[in-house]
Amino acid sequence: MTDHKPFNVLFLCTANSSRSIMAEALLNRLGQGKFKAFSAGSQPKGKVHPLALELLQSLNYDTSFARSKSWDEFATPDAPKMDFVLTVCDDAANEACPVWPGQPVSAHWGVPDPAAAEGSEPEKHFAFAEAYRMLNNRISTFTSLPMSSLDKLALKQRLDEIGRDRPNAG
Repeated sequence: MTDHKPFNVLFLCTANSSRSIMAEALLNRLGQGKFKAFSAGSQPKGKVHPLALELLQSLNYDTSFARSKSWDEFATPDAPKMDFVLTVCDDAANEACPVWPGQPVSAHWGVPDPAAAEGSEPEKHFAFAEAYRMLNNRISTFTSLPMSSLDKLALKQRLDEIGRDRPNAG
């Protein structure tokens, strides 16, 4: 892959309410113009989880972009052409995805669903912080890849490796 216009990256999750939204925000910040992130879901909730918004806002993200939307928006002829499609939840990885024009590089980066966390408010907040930390680690590694010197197969292998990496600290 060669350096050119920003690489378009679509993060998919079933509900598009937490993990994929956080990943979109992270990549748009960390990608520094090299990447343009989007997010969507197979069965969007229709609203972003309040704790995801609260966490992003506490980290000085502009959350005006954040909305829960269907992946159908990105399967139309006039949608941005995706260079990468990354699933961030186990359910979306097992679903039949639309055919993305241009055969983007895809990988699965499973992250536990913070919206499913049970317990006290601090425990729920911790689940969102943990999901953010995992995504931050993976996206930081992704943005540091030498895109211009890797072919599609090598990129696919590196993305798969990033998704398998589940560090306990970061």
